[in-house]
Amino acid sequence: MNSTTSLPLHQGGITPISALHPDIFQSHILALLDGPSLASLACVSSQLHALSTHDILWFNICSSTWPSLNHPRLQQIISTFPSGHRSFFSDSFPFPDLQPLKLDVNSCTLPTELIFAVDVYYQNQIIYSKVEELDTSSSWFLCSPFRVDLLDPKDSASTPVRYLGGSQDEAWLQHLEENLSLSWIVINPTRKKAVNVSSRRAVSVQRHWLTGDVQVRFGTVTAGDEGRGSSRELVECGVVVTCCGKEGGEMHVREVCMVMEDMEGKGLNGKDSLVILEGVIEQGRRKGGEGNEGKVKFEEFQERKRGRKEENQRKERVLDLVCITVGVVGFVSFWSAILFK
Repeated sequence: MNSTTSLPLHQGGITPISALHPDIFQSHILALLDGPSLASLACVSSQLHALSTHDILWFNICSSTWPSLNHPRLQQIISTFPSGHRSFFSDSFPFPDLQPLKLDVNSCTLPTELIFAVDVYYQNQIIYSKVEELDTSSSWFLCSPFRVDLLDPKDSASTPVRYLGGSQDEAWLQHLEENLSLSWIVINPTRKKAVNVSSRRAVSVQRHWLTGDVQVRFGTVTAGDEGRGSSRELVECGVVVTCCGKEGGEMHVREVCMVMEDMEGKGLNGKDSLVILEGVIEQGRRKGGEGNEGKVKFEEFQERKRGRKEENQRKERVLDLVCITVGVVGFVSFWSAILFK
């Protein structure tokens, strides 16, 4: 038996949603909701689901959430997703779930192109957007260390943010950690899927030891393509936003780059990075996109990296001791054989 969804009236009566013209309901109510709220409303009834799945609603939500999506190429690609902008939001808003990748590396078809839609925000206001198209089919890319740079080394992007430092440096770094956020969406145009690999909020903020520039790090830790105990059991997809400027002047974004690192801090090459990114995109499991989970996972990952480094150092010390012992024993045996011959 189908139920009719109703809304209360101020006079105390109740009217069904069907009594409202769909255009009025969409423009005056649904258009005011954010993505998660609209998705939740669509689960209430079949009527609300039909009203909440119109692509224009999700187009407006995606465009306002990620201004980089206004790029003509991206709009054309998103229109080919199974449910258009609604599918894209479902892929890109939540965090990837940290689960072992169920991906056959040998039979995996790697993408020949990836597109990155990147947006940097200060106090939830956009200060930098970029769309980067990357050809991933060349042998040079597959064998080289994976690194995506959005800015030329000689360029920088100005922002309306006032740059501080000096006596206020510690408070300034804390302020950036709390107010700077980033979205980095990886899009596979062939498979019509996407994933957001950013932690949204910064996981660490520090000054570069040489230049003094502020490096704001965003990172997502995901399962790697190797088994438990290996250096690629977990992999970090790290994004660093480097900011510079003169005290009291404009803050400039000097560098925005993404790299992939294993548990020993080694950078992955293009092929290995593609395998992991493809696995994250394909597995489809997502978690809620709010909170400080990204920073918690990053700190756990750093702690495991330190533990692995200490364990490797202990093994190296034991190996060195064994080698020294064998050398001494061999030396003594050699001279003993000569002296008592």
